[in-house]
Amino acid sequence: MNEGRTALSAQGIHWEQLDRWEQWRAAWRVGPQELWRELRQVQPAAFALSLVFMGGTLLLGIQRWRMALRVHGLNLSFGRAAEISLVAHFFNSFMLGSTGGDLIKAYYAARETHHKKPEAVVTVVVDRLIGLWSMLLFAAIMMAFHGTLILTHEALGVTAAVILGMLSACSMVAILAFWGGLSRRWPGARELLRRLPRGEWLEKFLESCREFGRAPGFLVKALGLSMLLNVVCVAQYWALGRGLDLQVAPSLYFLLVPMIICIAALPITPSGLGVRENLFVLLLGGPAIGASATTALSLSLLAYAGFLLWSLAGGVVYITFREKHHLQEVTANSEPQM
Repeated sequence: MNEGRTALSAQGIHWEQLDRWEQWRAAWRVGPQELWRELRQVQPAAFALSLVFMGGTLLLGIQRWRMALRVHGLNLSFGRAAEISLVAHFFNSFMLGSTGGDLIKAYYAARETHHKKPEAVVTVVVDRLIGLWSMLLFAAIMMAFHGTLILTHEALGVTAAVILGMLSACSMVAILAFWGGLSRRWPGARELLRRLPRGEWLEKFLESCREFGRAPGFLVKALGLSMLLNVVCVAQYWALGRGLDLQVAPSLYFLLVPMIICIAALPITPSGLGVRENLFVLLLGGPAIGASATTALSLSLLAYAGFLLWSLAGGVVYITFREKHHLQEVTANSEPQM
């Protein structure tokens, strides 16, 4: 639509005088080719560097999950954890939000153990909770250095308010999960929990979460690793921005990227597609920053393209992963019963 408006304005045609059908027709005639032309402007070296940074976030995420697994005595090898994480990354590419693949990750994690299945599932939930909370905290810290911009950029101000609300909610969930407190304030809460469907399982789930609060140094180490992961994640977008010659101060990437990623993680659209792109256009393309809407959209789509390339690797792993486990199950079931 933006490219259609620009093209017709250059021809002396007033966009507002066109009806909706004429606007859409102009947008689809001009928009895709202009967007493709913009996407092709990215420097190959910059795109390759962004892929390296994307891979770095995956590696750091795998290491953080293994830390969570060790709290419950589940020593999963790096190779095995990488297989499961890549499969989850593959499912993240088309499931709602950017965390849908965690359901698959939890499923495979539970299959890795016979006696600690709830604990294995909890590690996936806790890993995601720490990752989201650290990203929200990272964004909130960056807001402190961009107060003037947030106050003058209306869309950014609304987004910042949403992030602070999410941070408050996520902090409350983390406190209750790791240290509890409801049962002390309301003694009947634990009894009510036991009466719920699968109440015993839910109680064991909560007890498993408490282990992370009691584990010496775990939360500090996990938070530190998460902050490093956040920096590498922002670096991916910074590399693409340099490749597109996007004239944006590096500090703005550290403010905008975490905010957009956190909101895109909400289960609204598959892999956050559309939510993420609109936010990049809205926040970068506003008058306070002044980036081209097409370039802002290209930045988001190129980052998503890198995400999909790593997802393809996860898809290949999934095909072999599934077949290997199927054969193992058949073998196990075909063994004579003693």
